[in-house]
Amino acid sequence: MIIKNNAIELKLKSIPKHIAIIMDGNGRWAKSKRLPRAIGHQNGVKSVQLISELCSELKVEYLTLYTLSLENFSRPKLELKSLMSLLSSTIKSEIKKMKDNNIQFNVIGFRDKLPKKINNQLDSAIFETRNNDGLKLNLALAYGSRSELIYAINKLIKEIMDKNLNINDINEDLVSKNLFTNNIPDPDLLIRTGGENRLSNFLLWQSAYTEFYFSNKYWPDFGKEDFYQALRDFQNRERRFGRVKL
Repeated sequence: MIIKNNAIELKLKSIPKHIAIIMDGNGRWAKSKRLPRAIGHQNGVKSVQLISELCSELKVEYLTLYTLSLENFSRPKLELKSLMSLLSSTIKSEIKKMKDNNIQFNVIGFRDKLPKKINNQLDSAIFETRNNDGLKLNLALAYGSRSELIYAINKLIKEIMDKNLNINDINEDLVSKNLFTNNIPDPDLLIRTGGENRLSNFLLWQSAYTEFYFSNKYWPDFGKEDFYQALRDFQNRERRFGRVKL
């Protein structure tokens, strides 16, 4: 089946199973309009809502959004406070929408870095949407991929020291099972907005064979046509995973 958006055609059978997005450019979007950075983050939430709805419509199974990195905690206290307030109000307002749209909510990251109130709200959203079997929406909060890998390594070392694991049994599957994404398949497509062409410590292990798509649009300006363009670009690529096509 083929669906169209203006001149862009997509094959539904070739839609990525898992899409990851680095939502970059909220602050620069606000600065370009001489607005406070907080307004940029608020408009970024609207883009999250739009892309989540589109993923649900297209039957994407997993959507992982880089929402707050460990490095973001070094930002000015006032901006961090604003981000936490926005996160809190967004979770509260979106729970019903996620239930109505059959979206299952989850979080990956070092949640002990987050305020107790935020964690309680996250737990509530996870619980309330646990039985939904549509799009699985994952927010990467207080997340850093290098720290995640160290976390996994430490877990494996403890298993070895407790004599529950032989060092020769460690393989790629075992490492993957000890990451925050242990129940999530590796992303097929990773989109980054904002004109930067780097991973910024996001899903380093998981993105070994991921297709990358970089957009110059700031995240608040990244709309339906931009998303469809990223998907069409993905569908025009040949994924060989190191093999030769016969």
